[in-house]
Formats: sequence, C-alpha cells, structure tokens
Amino acid sequence: MKLSTGAEFIHTITMPTPFPVGDVNAYLIKGDVLTLVDAGPKTEEALLSMKSQLQQAGCRLQDIEQVVLTHHHPDHVGLLDYLPHDVSVIGHPYNAAWLMRDQTFLENQHAYFSRLFVEFGVDPVFLPLLSQLHSTLEYSCHRALTSGVMEGDSLPGLKDWKILDTPGHAQSHIVLYRENDGLLIAGDLLLSKISPNPLLEPPQTGSSRPRPLLQYISSIQKLLHIPISSVLTGHGEPIPDAHTHILLSLKKQEERAKEVLELLRQKPLTAFEVCRLLFPKIYKRQFLLTMSETVGQLDFLEEHGKIKAEYSGETVMYEAVRR
Repeated sequence: MKLSTGAEFIHTITMPTPFPVGDVNAYLIKGDVLTLVDAGPKTEEALLSMKSQLQQAGCRLQDIEQVVLTHHHPDHVGLLDYLPHDVSVIGHPYNAAWLMRDQTFLENQHAYFSRLFVEFGVDPVFLPLLSQLHSTLEYSCHRALTSGVMEGDSLPGLKDWKILDTPGHAQSHIVLYRENDGLLIAGDLLLSKISPNPLLEPPQTGSSRPRPLLQYISSIQKLLHIPISSVLTGHGEPIPDAHTHILLSLKKQEERAKEVLELLRQKPLTAFEVCRLLFPKIYKRQFLLTMSETVGQLDFLEEHGKIKAEYSGETVMYEAVRR
C-alpha cells in the first residue's frame, strides 16, 4: 500500500515473522529524510522481503537515513543489524537497553522475573519456564539507540509528525501522529484483528512494578481526545475508525475482567493459579504472554476496587471484595 500527502509518500512494507502474530508492518516515509518506521525481525526471510519491497519503492537499504522505533520487541527491531552504521536509530529512551541487551541486562531480567514469579505464586517446578523470557531475542538486534524521543517531540525531516508516549504493550512504546491530517502510525498500540497484549517488564526507573494493562488503557484513552483519520498498524490492515475501535476494545476489556472476577468470587487465588484456569492449554508454551494477560486483569480489578491483594509470606493472594 502507498499513501501520499503533498510531497510525502508512505509505503507499507509487510514482512513474515517466526511468531504466532504473523506478518509485521514497517513503513517507509519518503519525505525530507528517508525514514523507516520499525524494522522487522532478524530473519533471512524478512530481510529478503524488505529488500524486495524497498526496491519496488525505488530505494535500497543503504538509502535509508533514519529508523524510528515504535517499541523494542524483536519483530520491530531485528533488521536494524543489516542497516548501515551511520543510520540514525530514534525511539523512546527505554529502547536502549533492549537493543544492546548486554549480559548485565539479561541477568537483571532473569533476577527480576525470578522474584516476581515467587510473588505471583508460580510453582517452583515451572520456574524453568523463565528460559522462555529470552527465547525470542535471537530475532532482535545489537544496535545502539542514536537519540531518544518522548511526548511532543518532532522528528528530523518530518516536520508534520509528533511523538505520543503510549506505554503498555511495551514500556518503550510510542506512536507517530501527523497533525495536518490525523494519520497515526500506531505500532502495536492498536491492531485491527487482535488485542495487543500488554507485557510484563522490569521497571526502567524506580522499583515499583509497572502495571502495563493500566498503562495501555490510559494510552488508548488518550487517543480519544485527538482527531484520527486512519491508523497504520504494526500487524494487519489499517483501522479506518480509531475511536470506535478503541471504545470496542475498552468494552471487551471489561468483559475479560469479569471472567477473572468470577473465579475470585469462588475462592482466593494466586496470579499463577488464575493463569492456569484461564489458559490451561497454552500457559506452558506461552508463559510470559499468559502471565502478562492474567496479571493485567488482576491489576485492572484491583485498580477498580473489585479485588484486593494481600501477602501470604512472599506470595500475593487475590480475593474478591465482598460488597
């Protein structure tokens, strides 16, 4: 797909991924600076696909002058390793550690989740599943972030575009908003066919655990207050009516939370016990994904006063609040 506005052209580049989510979208913006938004996973298939589609758009990998990252997940950053070293890599400052992922970073990740899963009541027999935390990073990159951008910042050579901070799906997540016509490049904040999963991550600053689902809800609610003409998504087709899509997503979220609340009305449970009840067939294969979804729903219910969390030793028990 090619979109044009004035002197600007936007080409959609769709690449295969090794993940269940399927193909990923990157966007080539031909403005004053040739800009790539996101970069696909580090696989030979994705690289060949990108090269072919860049050629169709009249350029090569070597022509790209800057890359803007919506967030740090491997399916959005991996091919940075194949771009020239003088290409500017721009994104939220929280991307930096995930892009370089040195040994200290990996060790801190493992230590954080080891403590967290004790708090969530994960049976020790399942702690080897922690190894899954880094299993997807082989498709990521080792690349330095050139410059950080945050809420309200502009981008070099793209004077009409502004950055909006939208944490939740990832702590590093941003979106690009073109003010003159309301076009939004949304990364994984909004997806046409599936619900983005706000993933558990260690805190980037301070010691408090981030509440990614609560962050995500705040991020999409923020979009209800700005005019959006169309949304270019990280996966799947564009979304023509963003506000309707957001309101429907918020309604579905409340329905998912009610399912968890019903479980807790029967008896107090740990987060891990809730996870096994919600995802009995897949929690072992997609441990971080299912635990993230579960903890997100518990955070949502606690925030709304529907449940309370109390420590029993090192483990947190969740129970419904009796009215």
